[in-house]
Amino acid sequence: MRKVLALAIATCLFSFGFTVSAAEKTLKLGVIAELTGDMPAVGASCKNAAEMAVKEINAAGGVQVGKQKMKVELVIEDNAGKADQSAAAAQKLITQDEVLAIVGPNASRYAIPASEIAESSETVLITPWSTNPKTTLDTTTNKPKKYVFRACFIDPFQGGVLAKFALEKLKAKNAAVLYDVASDYNKGIAEVFKASYEKQGGKIVAFETYTTNDKDFSAQLTKIKDAKPDVIFLPNYYSEVPLQVQQAKRLGINVPFIGSDSWGSNELLTLGGADLNGYYFSTHYAADNAAPVAKKFIEDYEKTYGAKPDDVAALTYDAFGLLFGSIKSAGKADREAIRAALSTLPSYKGVTGDMKFQADSRDPIKSAVVLQIKDGKFTYFTNANP
Repeated sequence: MRKVLALAIATCLFSFGFTVSAAEKTLKLGVIAELTGDMPAVGASCKNAAEMAVKEINAAGGVQVGKQKMKVELVIEDNAGKADQSAAAAQKLITQDEVLAIVGPNASRYAIPASEIAESSETVLITPWSTNPKTTLDTTTNKPKKYVFRACFIDPFQGGVLAKFALEKLKAKNAAVLYDVASDYNKGIAEVFKASYEKQGGKIVAFETYTTNDKDFSAQLTKIKDAKPDVIFLPNYYSEVPLQVQQAKRLGINVPFIGSDSWGSNELLTLGGADLNGYYFSTHYAADNAAPVAKKFIEDYEKTYGAKPDDVAALTYDAFGLLFGSIKSAGKADREAIRAALSTLPSYKGVTGDMKFQADSRDPIKSAVVLQIKDGKFTYFTNANP
């Protein structure tokens, strides 16, 4: 009888998504990060912030679940910068590790396949950095996915911000765009920027593409040079932008470049150096113009890792804050209860600003900032809304 009762209790607990050892009860939470592959700096920031968030909550006794506090166990998976491994990592975390919820992946081309697994498995997934609408949208029904959320704004918002900035702040009436046509993120935001820029009276004089892992952009940049734009938009990742700017300058292109939140890694400064000085990009928060809650996070992160946290780190930390808050609000370690609590969260004051979810959306309402690269640093320039 005791064995039957023990088995029944264990089965019930596993269905809630956490494990119970003889010593203590533990909540298992998963992370999928780009630790290797094409953007390891993104994965490192995500992992660092995740481990810091969990260390802090455990030091405080754990997450409040009903009348008790439960420690958090973190299970981290590397997607190696591949879409199929992102999906496989999500499947492993849900079925083998039986995590309660997942944070990550970050890049949209990896978050989208992982989100499909999370949605079909009815497990909450919060992507810190994926801004493509497809991540949280069920494209077959054109309705929001129930279990997939994000901690960042989306590309239609960001594209509008950048179009307005180029026209009003830079007085650029003619713009060119160079983007990776094989990447959901790059392609999506390029198209949004084009539509918004033209709607506001600007003219796109060149709209050039390349494919992931290309290194020679001279043909596209030559066409852009001949089109004589006032500004060039590069909605591409930190690992690609420096090479594109350097090749443009060798061709004699001497107009401002602007970028999106994919520029936000500190590695951009290392790779690009003085070539990027004076250029602008939109992102999620400004470390040098931070609110008190953000200042504490920045100080703690620097103390722990010896570097300023980038936007991926800040958004990952916020994703865990959202998750911890929803578990507490749910009052039990149950996947469905956490989903319901998260979707009706009234507001959350995070490192990257105040945010809240609407009942019919998994995308938070929040603002953006524009940073300028000055003297090898990311510097706050202005708040931004379309």
